[in-house]
Amino acid sequence: MKKIILPILMFLVSLSTFAQDKRDQIKAQKAAFITERLSLTESEAQQFWPIYNAYDDVTHKLRHEDIKNMRREIKDNINTLSNERASQLLSDMAAAESQLCEEEAKLNNKLKKIISPKKIIMLKIAEEDFKKKLFEQWKKMRRDRPKP
Repeated sequence: MKKIILPILMFLVSLSTFAQDKRDQIKAQKAAFITERLSLTESEAQQFWPIYNAYDDVTHKLRHEDIKNMRREIKDNINTLSNERASQLLSDMAAAESQLCEEEAKLNNKLKKIISPKKIIMLKIAEEDFKKKLFEQWKKMRRDRPKP
């Protein structure tokens, strides 16, 4: 039994490390993409990235942990979900969505002190373009993957 647990544990740790490395690679690509698109000066970039990274961390947690867990619970339990629990989940999801909007408003207010409103709008466009680029890369990777 002990002989089986150690390899499984090592596999899970390496899988977690791989996922974190992949996230770090994507964050680095996103930083380069946004810096180029916004034409950030060195001074702007030094002030911009700590604020943006803090925002990105908070919103990532909300989207990919909190909201995702709520949606998973709904999907897994839709047939047995009580009205009370469904009502609570709706409230929790609305609160999370509201917090996402609040975080974006805070980001905009902080960034207005560093970059122009035009560059803030360009940031929103760059974020969407980066998501599209990632999605296209993912589709291409899936299409080009050898079929068993």
